[in-house]
Amino acid sequence: MVSMYKFSPSSLSILKDCPRCFWLQFRKGIKRPDTPFPSLPSGMDGILKVHFDKFMEKGKLPPELKELNGVKLFDDKDLLKVWRSNFKGIQWTDRKGNLFRGAVDNILVKGKKLIVLDYKTRGYPLKPDTHEHYRDQMDIYNYLLRKNGYKTEEYSYLLFYHPKLVHANG
Repeated sequence: MVSMYKFSPSSLSILKDCPRCFWLQFRKGIKRPDTPFPSLPSGMDGILKVHFDKFMEKGKLPPELKELNGVKLFDDKDLLKVWRSNFKGIQWTDRKGNLFRGAVDNILVKGKKLIVLDYKTRGYPLKPDTHEHYRDQMDIYNYLLRKNGYKTEEYSYLLFYHPKLVHANG
């Protein structure tokens, strides 16, 4: 079945930000102008995935997650590679042929349930409501996992990296 439309968390956020822009993009093929994609956060994302994968291969949690009890890193490397891919991700097609997909950073396992873990980098301190800006994104990932037959917790984790300085030795 050929998909009618392809939706991701970022494309669905357009609906919230600018319903007219969403309509123009998906009904008329007119997209908003692209903005440059920041390479520093993208580079950090790759570094963090490698960092977490090293711990996953050892069956351990990285120090950043030491406060979490009863969880482990998802250890199906092949499936995680697909789920992390911006071109594939976790996918589900509805009855009308609309494709929904999203690429996660990582997944935790607690018992028989999955928990979405997303990395974020910031150049400034977090605000009290920062997490609210990512709620839809995280909810969509959970929805996609559930539509693929996985049980998930009712929450997700956002892991923020906020570097303050670079030490002389790195």
